[in-house]
Amino acid sequence: MKTKNENSKKIAKNLRDIINNTVSLYPNNIAFKIKEKEGKKVTYKDITYKELQEQINRLGTSLINLGLKGKRVAIIAKNRYEWALTYITVLNGVGITVPLDKGLKEEEIISCLVRSKADSIVFEKEYLEIMKKAKENKEIQIKEYICMDDIEEEGIKKFSDLIKDGKKLLKEGNKEYLEAKIDEEKMATIIFTSGTTSMSKAVMLSHKNITSNINDINKVEKIYNTDVNMAFLPFHHTFGSTGLLVFLANGATNVFCDGLRYIQSNLKEYKVSVFVCVPLLLEAMYKKIMAEVEKQGKTKVIKIGTKISNFLLKLGIDIRRKLFKQILDNLGGNIRFVISGASGIDKKVAKGFNNFGILTVQGYGLTETSPVLTAETEEKMRLGSCGVSMPSVEMKVDSPNEEGIGELIAKGPNVMLGYYENKEATDEVLKDGWFHTGDLGYIDKDGFVFITGRKKNVIVLKNGKNIYPEELELLINNLSYVAESMVYGKPKDDDLLLSVKIVYNEEYVKEKYPDISEEELKEIIWNDIKEINKKLPNYKHIKNLVVTNEPMIKTTTAKIKRFEEAKNL
Repeated sequence: MKTKNENSKKIAKNLRDIINNTVSLYPNNIAFKIKEKEGKKVTYKDITYKELQEQINRLGTSLINLGLKGKRVAIIAKNRYEWALTYITVLNGVGITVPLDKGLKEEEIISCLVRSKADSIVFEKEYLEIMKKAKENKEIQIKEYICMDDIEEEGIKKFSDLIKDGKKLLKEGNKEYLEAKIDEEKMATIIFTSGTTSMSKAVMLSHKNITSNINDINKVEKIYNTDVNMAFLPFHHTFGSTGLLVFLANGATNVFCDGLRYIQSNLKEYKVSVFVCVPLLLEAMYKKIMAEVEKQGKTKVIKIGTKISNFLLKLGIDIRRKLFKQILDNLGGNIRFVISGASGIDKKVAKGFNNFGILTVQGYGLTETSPVLTAETEEKMRLGSCGVSMPSVEMKVDSPNEEGIGELIAKGPNVMLGYYENKEATDEVLKDGWFHTGDLGYIDKDGFVFITGRKKNVIVLKNGKNIYPEELELLINNLSYVAESMVYGKPKDDDLLLSVKIVYNEEYVKEKYPDISEEELKEIIWNDIKEINKKLPNYKHIKNLVVTNEPMIKTTTAKIKRFEEAKNL
């Protein structure tokens, strides 16, 4: 019989506590299952929690021996074991981690390395050419380049060699890493929220921030040491990295997804029981399930079955997993719990999965809050809400209107230290101990939090990516014929189409292109937008264009009234 893990009762002060606690309880549980391919041959390598701890100690000892004690270590790669191992190791006694988005363009990676003042970087071989250029950049202070893969390249160390060196150093009695003191209050990680222009921010989080959030999640969510978690969300995102640490805190097994098209087969392959994801994935899965149901002519049967099972559920009889066994088997047969976050999930989808017997909850948070502020639980669910506050988090609505809607603000040990080297931006969001989220919403009488919109201009895509329009506008406004621009999200098929409205300088255009038509001008502008897109990650690509010579509606201080403009688009 499954019981809530003993580890959930232990309050960790830092991330080293979390690993030590789990190893003491479940030393032989599999922490990571890694698929290895050699041609057509596929094998699986299991790493137990005891082995994970040994590798953490070896790598940490080796990194300190390289002179990285108290230094900043950047990490860039797809989700893989070496990423997780590096992140945990550095936090647990080496220095400060700087996780980088694997989707960043070369210029953005270089900028992040400069801005974070990284002393070292651990990367996978796909980034080798960029690392070579970084080595030639005088603004970058990196002393140690470490590749996760076994490559032969001058000036670049192998990850596997560091593990071997660490093992030898430990045998010789080197205890510098093992005895390293951890200050829970100090900055432990620097996370870039978006891009690298002056609009982007770098969030500073401490051990206290992250572990308090893990402790909270452990108190309210049911995660078992027998669970298999598919680490789907990118680790450079706090939703992904904190999520991974929650599962590690509970002795669960963690596996990696082979890619979007392989999700269904991976669920079966690893017998996945739980995962954390964005709504886009769940909605796609649900659509696929219902399309198959319709194809088999079973839509009516499913509707009747759902009514019967929900009625019985009210009487304390749960037949959902037996009744919908065929559907669950198509998802591997073991899925029992899904956590959705980053943006709102379609109510129909959340209800649909719960009807099938898959506990599907929604959470809400930000990078600045490590990240979870609220979440639904098995006992506390309300469709349309993002759950209730975490146990150590206090939330309230600032300056509510007559409908009770205002800016959601939060206070708790998970709230960031501030934005790195940006006191002005920090002071804007941290006031009297309260973090101002920039999100509008309300809290009902039972404490359920509902998000109604964004106070800030951030555009949140369905896949959870955040886009700051000002960042793109800075690039667009550099075009010589642009008088002003406004980037916005145009609703399309339950998502947002990244769009821009451009007001061109009429005098400039007449002088430069005296006989040009409106359509020809739009073509020129569109080609320039495409060039800008090439320098940006795919999710930041502008896909819709509006061109006009009519000035936009502005305030007396010449700021565009975005809301009013958007109403006319």
